[in-house]
Amino acid sequence: MSLEHLSIAQARKGLLNKEFSVRELTAYYLAKITRQNKILNAFISVAEEEALKTAALLDQKIATKQSLGELFGIPCGIKDLLLVKGQTATAGSKILADYQAVYDAEVVRRLKASDAVILGKNNCDEFAMGSSNETSAFGPVKNPWNLERVSGGSSGGSAVAVAADQCLFSIGTDTGGSIRQPASFCGVVGFKPTYGRVSRRGIIAMTSSLDQAGPIARTVEDAAEIFRVIAGQDTGDATTVNSPLPDLGDLAKSIRGLKIGLPKEYFNSGADAEAELAVKNAIEIFSKMGAEIKEVSLPRTSYGLAVYYILMPAEVSSNLARYDGLRYAHQAETARDLEEIYKLTRGHGFGREVKRRLLIGAYVLSAGQKDAYFAQAKKAQKLLAQDYANVFKEVDILLSPTTPAPAFKLDEKFNDPLTMYLADIYTVAVNIAGLCALSAPAGLTSSGLPLGLQLIGAPFKEEVILRAAYHYQHARSFPNCPFE
Repeated sequence: MSLEHLSIAQARKGLLNKEFSVRELTAYYLAKITRQNKILNAFISVAEEEALKTAALLDQKIATKQSLGELFGIPCGIKDLLLVKGQTATAGSKILADYQAVYDAEVVRRLKASDAVILGKNNCDEFAMGSSNETSAFGPVKNPWNLERVSGGSSGGSAVAVAADQCLFSIGTDTGGSIRQPASFCGVVGFKPTYGRVSRRGIIAMTSSLDQAGPIARTVEDAAEIFRVIAGQDTGDATTVNSPLPDLGDLAKSIRGLKIGLPKEYFNSGADAEAELAVKNAIEIFSKMGAEIKEVSLPRTSYGLAVYYILMPAEVSSNLARYDGLRYAHQAETARDLEEIYKLTRGHGFGREVKRRLLIGAYVLSAGQKDAYFAQAKKAQKLLAQDYANVFKEVDILLSPTTPAPAFKLDEKFNDPLTMYLADIYTVAVNIAGLCALSAPAGLTSSGLPLGLQLIGAPFKEEVILRAAYHYQHARSFPNCPFE
């Protein structure tokens, strides 16, 4: 049996039928990482010895007919924002280059308990601040569909690792589109659950009120299975909710009568013609399945980016204050006093984009500016959330492009932050309003670059978007990434 481009279900079947062992499967992905990583740069670190040790233990488990976890023997990558005990956790930053985690993030703990095999840590934009994975202190991640293009960010390494068949799935984080946008650029499935559905304990924080971990996978079924494992209340994270998990046992259940909304504001925002065509093709597919299509309005859509780029930097400036060289970061050795420790440590340790957002955040929270910016943005956040609440009284899900255009060229927008931020125009409002959303592969452009379709659901309605995405995925074919 070929090990190339397996789904979780296929890998599980092969393991249970003893067509290959966990060690053989793990070794296959480790060899691919070794061969490809100098080009793609999707992994910051690889835990080869630990992964093979885990694989051997799991092979012994199946040989002795012990109970097997939900993700038994499935090799995966972990975005380098999540702590894995004994492994480095850099957040893509020089300031944490030598930090080793002393405990597992709750998501990682659940993956280990489900018998998954962790291959290593995926590259990401520094502290998740970026839309192209070019801000990482460990170099940019390249798109395996076209090496001159960005991977998307901030979970670019996670998306590339899955697309290039370096692992069966990866865990990313999404603050304003950081799972969905790279998934769209790389032609894979990226799923952002509702805020509070998945524990943030042990995830290096960017913004505490917006960050959410979720899976990047090859198929919707895989994403749903990983979600089942990592979701649920965590007593160690007060922001997680005590809400029953949705029944994901029958994604094939008919979507006839499902009401799908098309926000008219999303189609008047300068999206690439091919990105809009992909959505129109999806509408046709859903219509043939019996779904009802309806145009809806989100009148405050234009405020989304502005609100996000006030609230997000404000929280960044607070969360990153701890990296001062005294406890959480490498200390500048030449500092003569406390003030110089701060200046040198943060000056040398943080990259340009992080510094930009720290300054913006400090400004919008400063005396005389907090009421004019931060307080107004919080009010606008409530209005945006109300827009979505109103719309979800009329429809079950919303459709849009995931991104305005396919992956752009490396360095094309790196020195133009305002243009870069526009890459998130369709994704940021989902986080601001506390919704769930998924990006599914929607075809290739005429130049062979992947496009993504975004499905947005009301809070805690993950089952609805997963079911709709499942039917969409099975109604059309999408090629595997040809990169070898």
